[in-house]
Amino acid sequence: MAKIFLFSGSAAAFLGVALGAFGAHALKSKLAAEMLAIYQTGVHYHLVHALGLILVGILAERTGNSALVSWAGWLLLAGIIIFSGSLYALSISGVRALGAITPIGGLSFLAGWALLAVAALRQF
Repeated sequence: MAKIFLFSGSAAAFLGVALGAFGAHALKSKLAAEMLAIYQTGVHYHLVHALGLILVGILAERTGNSALVSWAGWLLLAGIIIFSGSLYALSISGVRALGAITPIGGLSFLAGWALLAVAALRQF
């Protein structure tokens, strides 16, 4: 599991930087300020949680791939896809209904961090 989360976190960070640059350069003149701000929120959470995935990979190696740590990683990854992905789609398409999906990704982030906290209390 450690390798999966280290790879996923690194790949997500790469993609987050690429999408951030795309937003800053290609979308800046094409999106309304409100939509660009939504896009940038997606990038911000994407990058923060990519680093979280890297942390999960390191902790998974250290804890012998604890189930709590693994679940935390999968939830952070799901959060990136659902939360940030829905914000990217919403900002580019303008379809506001996509915003209804975003809180599911936010709950995934919260659950992932909560499981990581529980794992820390149990393991360390």
